[in-house]
Amino acid sequence: MSIHEVFMPALSSTMTEGKIVSWVKSPGDKVEKGETVVVVESDKADMDVETFYEGFLAHIIVEAGETAPVGSAIAFIAETEAEIEQAKSLANSGGAAATTTSSPEPIPATATAATPALASQNGSNHKEGRLVASPRARKLAKELKVDLSTLQGSGPYGRIVAEDVEALSNKGKQPAPAPVAPPAPVPTSAPVAPPAPQTPAPAPVAAAVPGQIVPLTTFQNAVVRNMVATISVPVFRVGYTITTDGLDKLYKQIKSKGVTMTALLAKAVAVTLQKHPLLNASYSDQGIVYHSDINISVAVAMDDGGLITPVLQNADAVDIYSLSRNWKSLVERARTKQLQPQEYNSGTFTLSNLGMFGVDKFDAILPPGQGSILAIGASRPQVVATPDGLFGVRQQMQVNITSDHRIIYGAHAAAFLQDLAKLIETNPQSLTL
Repeated sequence: MSIHEVFMPALSSTMTEGKIVSWVKSPGDKVEKGETVVVVESDKADMDVETFYEGFLAHIIVEAGETAPVGSAIAFIAETEAEIEQAKSLANSGGAAATTTSSPEPIPATATAATPALASQNGSNHKEGRLVASPRARKLAKELKVDLSTLQGSGPYGRIVAEDVEALSNKGKQPAPAPVAPPAPVPTSAPVAPPAPQTPAPAPVAAAVPGQIVPLTTFQNAVVRNMVATISVPVFRVGYTITTDGLDKLYKQIKSKGVTMTALLAKAVAVTLQKHPLLNASYSDQGIVYHSDINISVAVAMDDGGLITPVLQNADAVDIYSLSRNWKSLVERARTKQLQPQEYNSGTFTLSNLGMFGVDKFDAILPPGQGSILAIGASRPQVVATPDGLFGVRQQMQVNITSDHRIIYGAHAAAFLQDLAKLIETNPQSLTL
């Protein structure tokens, strides 16, 4: 007979504390080994936390909405119903660290993140006969009377998500005919603005009351730690002007197929990095780390004011259509904090695009663990001198690269930008191959 503690797990290497999003189980509920009991918000995402033991959730120490340091107790699990009251007394006496157990061996952390290791690499959503599904998917399945065992999960490594349940529930239903709107009047003439590089716009942050101190969110605290960590890194910045007429034309041609400008820019950067592996490298105490993959992180503003960088993995090798679909999925799951760790911490090069806000140029801060970040400004019409000695109007954008000067020098960054401009200006069609 024993009582076990549920500890706040470390869901990432930089996590120092976690916030309880919700308890999947209530005090007194039966829990099985490997079953999700709580959802924890780390510095980047919401993760399911499972128990190593079976028994009963006896007492919750940290309620939903509260935070706790990594490694601290957040709940008690009793092996039997008879021990529930004993666990409550233990909690009330402040003896969270004095857990009783029938074994003299140290008790391991009673919780672990439901990471991709839960499912097999072949995409199965079962593990040792147990379904791997998000709490929201389980709740929705119960409401819609959907059998989860009949579903093939579309989440990371086959995890069943709410969208899978909704898709099965709606299957076979005939959608209601959409109302036909009267045709809008066609203007006789209107200036057509060229498409600017696009990234999802951040949702508005709730207005603060004058004089009020608003605590930082978990995401914002993570940004603070990352930014402070970069202070000691010596960096330099190089700017370049790129003509985007060809890229804009290509974008108009394939936009209807679901291609985004973000994916096009990420693809162009990734292809250029093939020729400049040093720009895809990072510094370590042992020397220069040359990464085997080209994974492009793209900065996305979160609804609560934080920042996250979903990663387009192997962006140089993935076709532009798949890359765009991947990007759409990453952004949707980033907004709902459903990204898995490897989907936001595996980047080797970062893009930050403020062009959609009309920003002409800016400098970006180097992310920890990477060698470079590229800041992208808006594409605007500019009057330029043409090779034949005349004047013409060209779409141009300003880009600025920030690099780790310990391993990358000015000539390296300049050569990279030169090749990137050459690709975008003279051969953008190659991005669709």
